[in-house]
Amino acid sequence: MAEKINGRLAYADLLRVFASFAVILFHLAGGDVSVVPVGSPNWQIFNLYNSLTHWCVPVFVMLSGMFMLDTKKALPLSRLLLHNCLRILVCLMFWGGVYATVEYCTAGGRFTWPGLWAAILGALRGDTRYHLWFLYMILGLYLITPALRAFCRGASRGELHWFFFIAFLFASVLPTLFKLWPRWGILPVLRVWYELLDIQLVMGYVGYYVAGWYLREYTLSRLAEALVYVFGLGGAALTVWGTSVLSHAAGRLVESLYSFFAPNVAAFSVAIVVLFRYVLGISEERSRRQRLGGVARVSFGIYLVHDLFLTLLRNLDITVLSFPPVASIPALAMAVFLCSFVVAWLISKVPFIGRWLT
Repeated sequence: MAEKINGRLAYADLLRVFASFAVILFHLAGGDVSVVPVGSPNWQIFNLYNSLTHWCVPVFVMLSGMFMLDTKKALPLSRLLLHNCLRILVCLMFWGGVYATVEYCTAGGRFTWPGLWAAILGALRGDTRYHLWFLYMILGLYLITPALRAFCRGASRGELHWFFFIAFLFASVLPTLFKLWPRWGILPVLRVWYELLDIQLVMGYVGYYVAGWYLREYTLSRLAEALVYVFGLGGAALTVWGTSVLSHAAGRLVESLYSFFAPNVAAFSVAIVVLFRYVLGISEERSRRQRLGGVARVSFGIYLVHDLFLTLLRNLDITVLSFPPVASIPALAMAVFLCSFVVAWLISKVPFIGRWLT
């Protein structure tokens, strides 16, 4: 049984912390990968960091699924809508307004209340900061959570495996093949069938969402765990090597294998969750894990806040190219992570609304 500390799932807390840090690494490395020559030493470093951090978003989705789809705990529709969904909407309006205001003021504009209100309305229309896309996506998953909970409650393990196979095939493997080699072999015929079948149930992030619950609910055999690691390492290596090969051939960055739905990224993401559950989450060092649990409580806030500090770095003309990227990327990521944690933690202490914003 997975260990809990203070009622919290220990490996899930560890995952939240590391995924939050990986997001910052990913955004720092991804910001300049397209502006350096393909194949140059700096480009290879950017590609390495990018390739090894794209698991962060799928893992965040799986973490949500672990708890939102937990059929052992009741989730009344009223709580789902008035707590979970409403919290996402509040964060969208608040942080959408914050980022729009910051962007406007750093461009030389002046803060006004009508401008702030316009920014909030813009967030509701989907016009907001790039990293807030995650909130729209997770809100969509929340809205179908009651149906997915019923599915998880009633499905056998074999039926779940079939669901994952169909999700992997239609949401991951085939779209990636169509993107990489649209005219190769039988793929044009398969694409016709893919479009005619129009299987929407398994598309998007639903597979990751259900996989998070599955990986918490069921125990993997030693053989299955080992296979997950093998495929995960293979996926990570393929992301690094495949992106390099494809980009060299095209003379520009080819991001097909960076996709959160690419099979290589999916395999690596699942392996990360399994690693934390079965290896990194069983330590008896409770004091350290309690401290990480405190960070995990505001991991959502860290995600929401971190781009403020990335914006600050840009305005100070500090980039990962200001120093050797192999060191500057993790160093700046750690600085942004710590600053974001402090701000998110302070906001979380604001009475009544703090926890809703972080």
